[in-house]
Amino acid sequence: MNFDTQNSDLNQCFIGLINPKNPSNVGAVLRAAGCYGASKIFYTGKRYAHAKAYATDTKDRLRDIDLKEVEHIFSDVPRSIRKIAIELVEGATPLPHFKHPTDAIYIFGPEDGSIPQDVIDQCDDVLYVPTRGCMNLAASVNVLLYDRLAKSSKINYGDEVIRKNRDTNNRTKINSTS
Repeated sequence: MNFDTQNSDLNQCFIGLINPKNPSNVGAVLRAAGCYGASKIFYTGKRYAHAKAYATDTKDRLRDIDLKEVEHIFSDVPRSIRKIAIELVEGATPLPHFKHPTDAIYIFGPEDGSIPQDVIDQCDDVLYVPTRGCMNLAASVNVLLYDRLAKSSKINYGDEVIRKNRDTNNRTKINSTS
């Protein structure tokens, strides 16, 4: 993971994907999960299972993150985990106004559809990201996970974080001008 979860007030963070369509989006979700500290990704449906052969996990996050196919999105989720849907639906809470719980699963719908009503009905909260139009799956997951991390009380900042997490090809520096 790219931040120190020992010093974070965020504990269990899971992602739930409802019948994801695009393997490159699932690969990008894996990368986001690794960057922002989600430890498990559950997905339903068969579309992604048929596309697993595509090598979309460019940072090899499957070593650290459990990606599990489930029949129902909540079937393997502990009862103590808050269930939160991210969907453009009337009455949802705007993400900037939301206080993230310590333990949560964030549910995202498919790229070409919505989260089913029966899943929405089981959620503790429903959020939306205020945008012009809708974002794709991977972008939505990145924004949500960044918001969760940015709102945590013990996030680390500074050059050491940059040195630890940047790509091996990035050695760019800021030149000070006097």
